[in-house]
Amino acid sequence: MIALAGSIIALIIVAAILVLLIIFVIGIYNTLIRLRNQVDNAWSQIDVQLKRRHDLIPNLVETAKGYMKHERGTFEAITKARSQAMGAKTVSEASKAEGALGEALSKFMLVVENYPELKANQNFLSVQEELTGTENKISFARQSYNDQVLFFNNKIQMFPSNIIANMFSFTKRDFFEIEVEAEREVPKVSFS
Repeated sequence: MIALAGSIIALIIVAAILVLLIIFVIGIYNTLIRLRNQVDNAWSQIDVQLKRRHDLIPNLVETAKGYMKHERGTFEAITKARSQAMGAKTVSEASKAEGALGEALSKFMLVVENYPELKANQNFLSVQEELTGTENKISFARQSYNDQVLFFNNKIQMFPSNIIANMFSFTKRDFFEIEVEAEREVPKVSFS
């Protein structure tokens, strides 16, 4: 009788441990799913802003074409960079392509400095202002995305959640990083 009661208690303890283990695995799995979805959501926020940027660029170029008749190479570089950016499939490809697009836009804005009548054009100023606002939103969205990637990558690499992550094939995500070295440099300010 005592042996039977002892084995029942042992079974109850084993069952309780199994239930707790299952609840623990489910909790970690659900956390990983939530973090992965947050990363995906953060990327979609970047994607929305990049789409807006891609849509504004042709308006900027078209406005400038009337004034900048001798800058064909500049327009072609922007068009090519925009096309590559729109065709990027992965975060890594998008980082590289968007960096190249940013570089092409920077060169374009430098050329614009040589055309004072263009800089005074209201349509050009309006599109340029919208593009600047969009660039700021991209920057904030990129920061948010990278924060979510950091949380997610930490979770799938740290014990004990890394065991569950490996069991269910959760993989590291890439950060959205600046690929163009010129963008990493500190701007030079001169008052001479």
